[in-house]
Amino acid sequence: MEGWIRQNEGNPQYIDGAPAWRRVGAVRIIGAVNTPAIRLRGVTKRFDRKTAVRDLDLEIPHGSIYGLIGPNGAGKTTTLRIILDIIGPDAGSVDVFGSSNVEAMRQRIGYLPEERGLYQKMTAADHLAFFGQLKGLKRKEALARARAGLDAVGLGDRADDKVETFSKGMAQKAQFLGVILHQPDLLVLDEPFSGLDPLNVELFKRLLQERQRAGATILLSTHLIEDAERLCERVCMIAGATKVLDGRVRDIKAAAGRRDIALSFEGNPTFLDAPDLIEDISAHGTYVEVRMLEGADPQALLRRAVDSGALISRFELIEPSLRQIFIEKATEAGLSHEDESEDDEAAA
Repeated sequence: MEGWIRQNEGNPQYIDGAPAWRRVGAVRIIGAVNTPAIRLRGVTKRFDRKTAVRDLDLEIPHGSIYGLIGPNGAGKTTTLRIILDIIGPDAGSVDVFGSSNVEAMRQRIGYLPEERGLYQKMTAADHLAFFGQLKGLKRKEALARARAGLDAVGLGDRADDKVETFSKGMAQKAQFLGVILHQPDLLVLDEPFSGLDPLNVELFKRLLQERQRAGATILLSTHLIEDAERLCERVCMIAGATKVLDGRVRDIKAAAGRRDIALSFEGNPTFLDAPDLIEDISAHGTYVEVRMLEGADPQALLRRAVDSGALISRFELIEPSLRQIFIEKATEAGLSHEDESEDDEAAA
């Protein structure tokens, strides 16, 4: 059995308040490790005269948390819908778990669309159990998992309340539980953190990491690049329907080099007026982030700061953020999210 991933199955336990299904029974083979969980080759999709996705190649490894990042309208939602066979590409091919027949894989996939929707007149437990049954669970097992999941996210006392009585945050928790209830091998999430408060963002991240530890592959799209940077191991950056960067987050940041300085000081900021040293400056509340010109010496900037009489409390060479790298790559390629219309994503 060497070279195969195993799916954990069994009854729910809990880690850090999140449901964790540990193996107590049979092992289910979900695919060969050396075959990507998802593979796209030359995928293109057009709506009328607009190109929503252009010649996209993508490989998403088994067991990874993979982020599809970029501005609104870049082509992320269209890409997810092509992967799920909700719409077909105009050119190119898509394989999921080594098969081009995505329809046959539906029981192994959990999908959270950007447009949320729940059956308002159903109770939370019945709603979740219903979706579990659609994915092949028996009613008794689906209901048990639904109640355990609701309890794990702090909604155990609302399991028998109708969804229409839920707040927006509670409804988002319920919808997310419905996606993971059947313990899918692949999770596809479109803007999963949109509209969530910080506590629920952290809860969702813990739930995703638990599913990853159980062997699942997770693909999420987001325009909130900072969230992807903290959660994803790999990302694909898309702008103007075109891939501009793809790889491990740590490799992308390492390749960008260290030209950024986190700087906190008191005093006159005139030393920052240094076009011979500085490419860009961005404010972050208690500090500023300075992007040095290629080849510029950070020590030269520090000397100017000290000579100006400024009191320096922090002067740290840091890695660039994914947001900075994305903006640079998109600019270099002459691409912008304005090249494509939001209507193209909606039309998908």
